[in-house]
Amino acid sequence: MENIKKILKKQHYALVGNNSAVQICRWTKKSLLDEGECYKSRFYGIKSYSCCEMSPASVFCDNKCIHCWRAIENTQGHRMPLGVDKPKDIIEECIKGRKKLLSGFKGNPKVNMNKWKKSQGPLHFAISLIGEPTLYPLLAEFVLELRKQGKTTFIVTNGLHPEKLLELKEKKALPTQLYISLNSPNKKMYEEWHKSILKDAWKRFNKSLSVMKKLNGKTRTVIRMTLVKDKNMCCEREYAKLILKASPDFIEVKAFMSVGYSRKRLGYERMPSHSEIKEFAYRLIEYLEKEGYKFLDEKKESRVVLIGKSKKKMKIKPNEI
Repeated sequence: MENIKKILKKQHYALVGNNSAVQICRWTKKSLLDEGECYKSRFYGIKSYSCCEMSPASVFCDNKCIHCWRAIENTQGHRMPLGVDKPKDIIEECIKGRKKLLSGFKGNPKVNMNKWKKSQGPLHFAISLIGEPTLYPLLAEFVLELRKQGKTTFIVTNGLHPEKLLELKEKKALPTQLYISLNSPNKKMYEEWHKSILKDAWKRFNKSLSVMKKLNGKTRTVIRMTLVKDKNMCCEREYAKLILKASPDFIEVKAFMSVGYSRKRLGYERMPSHSEIKEFAYRLIEYLEKEGYKFLDEKKESRVVLIGKSKKKMKIKPNEI
C-alpha cells in the first residue's frame, strides 16, 4: 500500500484519509488561466475552477480496464476494509488537499484571481477520478452531506453494483448526475476489455442499465462511452440496444486519451480524432433517433460529442443539487 501511495503522490494526487484522493485536472488549471473550460462546463454549466475531482475509493475497483490511466496492477480488490472514513471528514480533507494543490497558482500573475479565490471552496464534486466510487460503503451519506453543503455531484460508475444505485434511490441520495460507463457492445468484448474480478460482471452491468431507466425523472442520467481506435469503435446497433435499456438523458461519446499507465497498453495511435468521434456519434444516432435522441453539442478540444433529446435540459438548474 505504501508503494501505491508513493505512485499516487508522484502523479500529483493529494491523498485523503485512508482510501480517498483528489487531483487538479488540466481544465481546472486552464480555467484559472482563462484559457478555456472543460466539456462539463460547456454541456452542463459546471465551472471548471470550482470542480473538485476526487474518489472515495482510490485503489479499489472490480475491473482492470485496458484503457484505464491508473496502474491497474496495483488495484487492491473490490472490498474496502472496515473502518472507512466518514463523509464529512473526506469532504473537508479533499477541500484542504485541493487547496494545497492549487496554492502555487496564487503567485502566477497570469491567474484570474477572482476565479482562484472562488476555487478555494469548490461547488461541485466529480466523484470518479480513479477507483470505483460505489465500493465506498457510505456513498449515500457522502452525497447527502455534499447536498447539505449546497454542492452539485456527479458519480461515474462501472455499473457493477446495481444494488448500490438502488440504495442511493431508496435513501434519496441520488447525485445531481449519474453516469454509467459503457465501453463494450457485447459480452465477449466486455470480458476482454474490462477483465473484471466478478464472474457475473456482464449480468450486473446490464442490470444497472435497467436500474438507470427506473431513475428517469429522479436524477439526471448519462451513458459515457470511451472509444479506442480500432478497438471498440464498432457495433453501433449493439451499443444502441444497451443504451435504450438505460434510456439516459444524455450520451457522451468521448475519445480515449493515451495518458498515464494506459500508454503502456494502448499507444497514441489508438486515440480517435474529434472528426472520427463525431462520425461514430452520427452513426450511433441512426439507431437512436426513433427514441428522440439527436446531436446536441460538441467540445473539439476534449474530443467529445453530446447526444440527447433536448438542449433545454443540458444546463443544471439550482434546484437540481
